Amino acid sequence: MIDLSALREKPTLSGEHVRLVPVREEHADDFYASMRDQEVRRLTGTHRRFTYTEVRQWCATRGEQADRVDLAIIERSSGRFLGELALNDIDPDNESAAYRIALSAIEFTGQGIGKEATRLVLEYAFDRLGLHRVWLDVYAFNMRAIAVYRACGFSVEGRLRDALLWEGRRHDALIMAVLENDYRKALG
Repeated sequence: MIDLSALREKPTLSGEHVRLVPVREEHADDFYASMRDQEVRRLTGTHRRFTYTEVRQWCATRGEQADRVDLAIIERSSGRFLGELALNDIDPDNESAAYRIALSAIEFTGQGIGKEATRLVLEYAFDRLGLHRVWLDVYAFNMRAIAVYRACGFSVEGRLRDALLWEGRRHDALIMAVLENDYRKALG
């Protein structure tokens, strides 16, 4: 049985290099800038262009959402915004949730930020919320992200063929998931 009350208490999760804090209106400028980065847009498959007002409103209302957790990834040493992530589409009956993460710039990849943030969220998902399964989708060309997910215990469960049309080319998406016991094994 999952603890739905935990979703109302937006967590702050701390690791060695990052802190995950509830997304608030104060993150809107950084979040908006990341959504304008062409490579971030490609990796997330984001075609729509959001206005600053839409982004500010979205950030301002994350704390009110009792059915999901949206967190900003903050560098511990500098306080710099590095990206954001979410546990959403929470299915209490099946003890499952979707996960997504997006670093705010390509310069932040390859530094272990995504891996640390993902492990912190999975610990929260399994230990605090009581989930059994966390799943995601990732475009098959995003090999770096796939490697991070595998290192955190995720396995490929399926493929959505031609799921993304980007600049005239079609790309598959992979469905990946981690079960609580797979996550614990990945911790070693």
